[in-house]
Amino acid sequence: MSATRPTPYERYLPWRRWVEVGFWIGMTVVNAVANSYTVIIDIRKNDLPYATWEPVVWEWSSGLMWLALAWPIVWFSRRYPVHWDNWRRQLPRHLLASVVVSVVHVVGMVGLRTVAYASQGVDYDFGHWPRELFYEYVKDVRTYASMVVLISFYRLLLRRLQGEASLLSEPDEGPPVEPLDRPERFLVRKLGREFLVAAGDIEWLQASGNYANLRVRGHDYPLRSTIAGIEARLDPRAFARVHRSYIVNLGQVASIEPLDAGEARLHLRDGTVIPCSRRYRQALRGRIDGSDGA
Repeated sequence: MSATRPTPYERYLPWRRWVEVGFWIGMTVVNAVANSYTVIIDIRKNDLPYATWEPVVWEWSSGLMWLALAWPIVWFSRRYPVHWDNWRRQLPRHLLASVVVSVVHVVGMVGLRTVAYASQGVDYDFGHWPRELFYEYVKDVRTYASMVVLISFYRLLLRRLQGEASLLSEPDEGPPVEPLDRPERFLVRKLGREFLVAAGDIEWLQASGNYANLRVRGHDYPLRSTIAGIEARLDPRAFARVHRSYIVNLGQVASIEPLDAGEARLHLRDGTVIPCSRRYRQALRGRIDGSDGA
């Protein structure tokens, strides 16, 4: 399954952080400049009593707050991802999150405007707070939903680039070639091609919302399953749950580093460090040779 040339996903990885940060900054700048220009034109056309700098302050204060909120929204959408099969369950969470985001956006925006207006020797009047908050929320909930949809499509694109894993399904005819309740191999789809990955090649797994990322030879393959669901289907002689978000291949553990409060760090053979919570550490010690001193 190894390739002599880097895949598109591997070529993109060094640039990923720059692209993601640059995208949000670029969107903020473009929207703030375009909206400021539009509002200034409307003010001049209708001869409204506002100085030219005021719409600039309005749009940039809003844009900077959305830029500050981008990371929390990215984190929340990763913690509670929305898919076709779970959107009814996730919708209340995201509606509540949109309210919190809108309140933070408005309070921060008003604070920035108040400071900007004070620097010009005038006061900023937001208006009647209950009415204005509702008005802003009607706009903010659409912005929040657009951001979540955009983030979700971006993650879908990344999964398509790096490949997705799935459990082997039962064949249409004849008995399965291996037990389906404890599979020996996983099917990986990557850029239109399919590969079989041996379960024993999995180095570790990490929970990611409704997915469990399989780490195989330096590559991550998302598998649509909860961490508990995939744990029940892996060989307990070869894999161990070490954290609420991690399962590790015991053959990959090089050493256990004890920490305060009974927790530990697992150092794997490839240099990866994985947390081990106190709940699982004691059971892990008895399963790995040479861990008596951990």
